[in-house]
Amino acid sequence: MPNILTVYVNNQKVLEFDKSQRQPGKQRQFFDNMDLDMDDGIDINGDMMTSPDKMQRVNYVAMNLLHGIENKDQGMISATCGYLENRIPKLKQIRSLEHGEEITMDLIFN
Repeated sequence: MPNILTVYVNNQKVLEFDKSQRQPGKQRQFFDNMDLDMDDGIDINGDMMTSPDKMQRVNYVAMNLLHGIENKDQGMISATCGYLENRIPKLKQIRSLEHGEEITMDLIFN
């Protein structure tokens, strides 16, 4: 069975990321650096999280993935998908709905 992270925006499949790709040590170090940056706090929907927990970090990175997809930023897409796969490998889907300026997002693990 394929090990894929699928991203949907407004019920349209926009990305499939093969989670079975091996991540080199430098990339894993990059994920650790992302966590160090997030230790200083993250802004989620206008709320500053000064000590974000694992799921707050995952939500923050998933939102950055959606921005990367919207802007066709392959570097951002690769980094955020890799981070999500590395930190929460049971994640199967990200489903996002856009309502004007508002975006809702669900993380699916089954």
